[in-house]
Amino acid sequence: MPSGAGSSQEPFDHLLKILLLGNSGVGKSSLLNRFASDEFEDNSQPTIGVDFKVKYVTVGGKRVKLTIWDTAGQERFRTLTSSYYRGAQGIIFTYDVTRQDTFSDLDDIWMKELDMYSTVEDSVKMVVANKLDMENREVSRSEGELFARKQGCLFAETSAKANVAVAQAFQELVLKILDTPALLDSGPTLQPKPNLGNTSSGSTAQSCCGV
Repeated sequence: MPSGAGSSQEPFDHLLKILLLGNSGVGKSSLLNRFASDEFEDNSQPTIGVDFKVKYVTVGGKRVKLTIWDTAGQERFRTLTSSYYRGAQGIIFTYDVTRQDTFSDLDDIWMKELDMYSTVEDSVKMVVANKLDMENREVSRSEGELFARKQGCLFAETSAKANVAVAQAFQELVLKILDTPALLDSGPTLQPKPNLGNTSSGSTAQSCCGV
């Protein structure tokens, strides 16, 4: 099971929990690593259970601490990962544009999983089409946009490998959450931002993985 993300902390205005969902191999871990650490591994291993990273960002003039949870896409881990839906204010449904099945499963599996396990009403949802750098595309942009619109989700196309629109997607999601006051009270307990004068503007990322 994941443990705490470390003792060092920056002051922040809001604490948000974001959950990455989707089939195994769609690039959830790669999106997380690109956003949190600006890193990419060509041969990354599938997530076992749950992984998470912490990222500090400034959005809309607010300092925000993000805990971003990367869940395993394999069916055998779903019972384990279901508990991590609790308290998530932002949900990113991810598919691989070169695999039609990963797109279809957003509706067939992952939307249903969210309805079953989520504890936050009106969480902000985003559909992310990943692997935009690949040539053998099976899902068009218009298909992705139409699905997202029908589901009431934001939409973005990204490439974790080529670093295309990854940060912008996360920032758009966070900004939408911050624009929804009810969500700011629904997540983990908030830590007020102390008046400490100037603090580091850099971000940190930490992760741990559990079986």
